[in-house]
Amino acid sequence: MASEEELFANIDALLAEEPQLPPPAERARLREAAGITQARLATALKTTTQTVKNYENGRSEPKTPRLEAYQRLLNGWAAKYPAHGAPAAEPAPAPAPRPEPVPETFTGTAVSETSEAETAPVQAPAVAAAPERPAARPATSSRRPAGKKAAKPAVDPRFPHGPLAVLDGDGSAYGVDGIVLDCPARTVPELVEWTLRESGLGAPKLSRHGKDADPLIVLTAAAAVKLGLPERLEDRRGLRLPEDHPVVKQVLKAKWQLTQRGFGPWARIYRKAQGRDRQCVQLAVLPWDALDSRAWPGVAEMEPADVARVVGVYAQRVITPRGSTAVSGLELMTALRPPTRPVRDEETGNWVSGLNPGSLGTEPMDPAPPEGQPEHPAIYHSGWKGGFLHEEAYQWVRSVDLLTDEECTLPYAVGLDLNTAFLAAAARLVVGLSAPDHFHAPAFNPKIPGSWLVDLSHVELDPRLPSPFTPTGERPTGPAWYQTHTVAYAQELGYNVEPIEAYLRRETGAYLDPWHDRLKTAYVDTLADLGVTKDLTDAEFLAAMERHKDVDPAMAAVLSAIKATVKGGIGKLFENPQGKGYKDGDPWPAMQRPTWRPDIRAAVISKARVNMHRKLSNMAKMTGLYPLAVLSDCVVYPAPSPSPLDFLPYAESGKPIPGAFRLGPTPGLAKLEGVQSMLWAVDLMEQGLNPARHIKGGDAVLDEGE
Repeated sequence: MASEEELFANIDALLAEEPQLPPPAERARLREAAGITQARLATALKTTTQTVKNYENGRSEPKTPRLEAYQRLLNGWAAKYPAHGAPAAEPAPAPAPRPEPVPETFTGTAVSETSEAETAPVQAPAVAAAPERPAARPATSSRRPAGKKAAKPAVDPRFPHGPLAVLDGDGSAYGVDGIVLDCPARTVPELVEWTLRESGLGAPKLSRHGKDADPLIVLTAAAAVKLGLPERLEDRRGLRLPEDHPVVKQVLKAKWQLTQRGFGPWARIYRKAQGRDRQCVQLAVLPWDALDSRAWPGVAEMEPADVARVVGVYAQRVITPRGSTAVSGLELMTALRPPTRPVRDEETGNWVSGLNPGSLGTEPMDPAPPEGQPEHPAIYHSGWKGGFLHEEAYQWVRSVDLLTDEECTLPYAVGLDLNTAFLAAAARLVVGLSAPDHFHAPAFNPKIPGSWLVDLSHVELDPRLPSPFTPTGERPTGPAWYQTHTVAYAQELGYNVEPIEAYLRRETGAYLDPWHDRLKTAYVDTLADLGVTKDLTDAEFLAAMERHKDVDPAMAAVLSAIKATVKGGIGKLFENPQGKGYKDGDPWPAMQRPTWRPDIRAAVISKARVNMHRKLSNMAKMTGLYPLAVLSDCVVYPAPSPSPLDFLPYAESGKPIPGAFRLGPTPGLAKLEGVQSMLWAVDLMEQGLNPARHIKGGDAVLDEGE
């Protein structure tokens, strides 16, 4: 006879087994007996109507934690609606159980697909216990102070489950706001079909005349292997699968197409649009470094639910990624300023596609000769020898011979970094929209964007400051090409400017305004999620910035991606030819798009560099301090203490004085970059090295152009 211990062990083993659900037909009977539609049940379970249908016809089974919640619901219905039809006895009211702590990603109300019976969202059932997945740890709540939370984006009924999902090897697809979908796909074509037909993924257009964002599926390593993809992409140069790979053959056999870049870390799979409905899915393959650790630090190692949170917040605040952050930065410009809009043909009365005012249009534009580079076909074949525009960010170090004894006796070198300086420069920036026209000896007009050949070598400035006219900070030696903002600054300083010639654009506009506004809001909101808000005092701001990356690693990764989007988006405006086989004079892919605009990149960088010099000059006037070095948007000052509070200019009221460097969380304001000893800084300067590059310590290199 079995002992009590053996019996109890057997019972414990049964209890440990996965919960058992009634047969599929019984699940449907219980739901219908309760008068609940499939759509309403899908809302409660945070899944799709099709998934509920699959549960009730036996095509798929729920997984934890949805399994336990579904079983709890079915058990409750079974007690009320027995199979034989007799009314169930009313159970005695039980004391309400103390709720278990539930990860934040599984709380709240979900919005379902609309059915004829149900249109209002309902509260999801409570999950009995914290699930083992989707995250290895509970989701971290926002540290944003009460009353400062950013408004949650409205849910588009066409895309009830958000812009994207992260697919794991067990078929769980983790979306935004903690939603988990069941994906039955076993091949890439099946995944594409499921995404377009059943997932409810996608995002609405960012502009009235734009296009909805295609759904994004991020593949974990386990999901990639399950779909037949290799764990590692062997072609590290081309970054794509060979054309004879079985998965590529599957895609083509199913009548889907790949873009010219093939099946790589960011693969786009599409068919011709049906009317207004696009048929396109974006894939991001995590084990192939789709989320570069430089822009998305630590994300590739996160649990799928955390990856969905990071990329999902980025998609909601910036744009659904379609490639690297640089690609996304450029795509955001086009999404906010689409090249075309519907216009009525006066002759036929029909609506046709026409140019959208304020956009860059649909055709690429050749640069003015000084705005391009020698290998550009139009410039190469013209034999241009007139020199080129060289508007770049600062890389300047003051000569050690210009250091005073008083400066050398100060104990510290303190680095200040401007928040997203290129983004701040893009604000209200007027750029050229039409092709350049050539002028000889024009009168300078600071309101006209373009490139001017002018001699600024006569401008006399303090040698303890970098020249505002060159990236090296050295004084110009003769005529050179400058962007409008650079020449306007010479005029602002009180010097006469007489252009020799110029390439100017007649049609102008603030093309980057919506791009700036969206990214600024994303940056400020994400910093606020990390506890860095606009209402902090300068001392509180410095303390919050010191710990912000540790508050929530997921949101810190979002912040990093936003900064990389700014830098990369501006950089993409002047993308050079790539590849060993390139020959001068041949066209390259980047220059054949309307957003290849080196003149716009030059305008942003020129304005950013001028803004930096203006602050350096005002600091010298207000405090008598001169910089040791500047690298892009980072400046290093000799200081009496390790805190910038002791040398930045403040009024008697305690408020910072406008015009110089000011601390704060918005673009263009400053934060502490790092502190080292003055001896350390002087030693680097004597070696010809830039202290701003290493001021963080640990040989950290500044992310230039942030």
